[in-house]
Formats: sequence, structure tokens, C-alpha cells
Amino acid sequence: MPLHKFPVHLWRRLQLREGIRARLPAHYLRALEDTREPTPVHYRPHGVKFRVNPRNGQRERVEDVPIPIHYPPECQRGLWGGEGWILGYRYVGDDKLSKRVKKVWKPQLFERELYSEILDKTFTVMVTMRTLDLIDKAFGFDFYILKTPKEDLCSKFGMDLKRGMLLRLARQDPQLHPDDPQRRAAIYGKYKEFVIPEAEAEWVGLTLEEAMEKQRLLEQKDPVPLFKVYMEELIQRLQQQALSEPAVVHKTASRK
Repeated sequence: MPLHKFPVHLWRRLQLREGIRARLPAHYLRALEDTREPTPVHYRPHGVKFRVNPRNGQRERVEDVPIPIHYPPECQRGLWGGEGWILGYRYVGDDKLSKRVKKVWKPQLFERELYSEILDKTFTVMVTMRTLDLIDKAFGFDFYILKTPKEDLCSKFGMDLKRGMLLRLARQDPQLHPDDPQRRAAIYGKYKEFVIPEAEAEWVGLTLEEAMEKQRLLEQKDPVPLFKVYMEELIQRLQQQALSEPAVVHKTASRK
């Protein structure tokens, strides 16, 4: 597909309509096309589009300008609660006309052990204070992972946890507390609102490369090198030629 004929912001959607990408499940493609903005973390939105200026009483337009955030690879292995690095400048002196130098504001990280009821496992994770506050606000680690959308979680580790939790809830895995069925039933009942079909749960949190590899394995269509194709054609031709040569020799011998 000639992408140069379309605007740049449409290239990603157009690429999803060809090849193996087009054969991915519809619910996974919808999740990829969902580009909602994350919840503001490092600034406070005004919440209104217009406000009255107290000086002159005039109605003025208000715009929310988000602060650019850089998410390093380390945040994908932890739970930073949407926080990231802020790149900016600081002034050397007190005067704003003085020289300014580059500065990076980084969140304070803590190593904590978090327990998952659904997975019955304790994880050692690098978190921020905001993450701990969000876990308390959600009334538990599992609720935080299951309730938080992808753009706010902003963590590959968190999305892998969510996929594992959803798969266990969908399968009603009896390996969870096998000696205590009442506790197992209580846990599954506690999180029953998050249950989705297993066919959808196994695609949650996969990157596009992981999803393409999964679809390729499901289709069992490995690409065959061209030299193998040509070699098989050559072998078939030689076999057909070998079968036809004795018949020709037999006909010539009978004429003599």
C-alpha cells in the first residue's frame, strides 16, 4: 500500500489493514486504535474551556497544555503510576535572565513487595509514592491492576500481570488454593466483574510484535524460503523425466 498518498497520522491504521496484521482479532485491533490521553499527573487541568478574567471581567479561552514526559525503559519493568522524567531547564542565578542549564526531574522510586490474591504470588517491584496511593485508593493491588487502563498503567510488566489475572479469572483455575475451595470461590467472586472470555484475555497487553507472532503460530504458516520451493520443483521435474525415459527406450527397442 503506497503510504505516501495518505496523511502521516493515518499510516499506523493503514498498516493494520494488510498482511498478518489484518488477520489479528478485532478486539485487539480496537485496543490498538484506542489512543486516549493518559490521566494528567504532572499538571492540573483547568477543567473548563472558558473562564472570566477577574481584572477586566472578560470571558477568556483556557487551554490545557500538557507537560512533555519521557518514559524510560525502566518504567516498563516497574509500576510508576504514570510518572516519568520531565526534561527542562533551571536557572543558575536568581535572575531569569541569567544562564540556564538542562535539568531532568525524576520520580522517587521505592522497592516494595506487592501481593496478588488472584495469582497468589508476591512481586518485588519498583514503585512511586503515587503508585502506592493509587493502590490504596483502589482497595488492593489486584483492583489497581485490573481497573487501571493501559495508558495510565504505562508499564509492560503491569499489562503482563493484568493478562495473567484475566486468564486465571476466565479459566477459574483450580490451582489457586487447591486445599481451600471456599477461599478460592471467595476470591473469584470478589473479582467477577472483571471476567472476560479467555479468547480475549490471552491478547491483553501484547505488543504488536508479540501479537503477530502469536497469530503466525496459530495459523501455522511459516514463510518458506524460495530456494526450498525451487528445489522441490526441480526434484519433481527430474522424477517426471526419469519416469518418462524408460517408456521411450522400450518403444524404440520394440520397433527394432
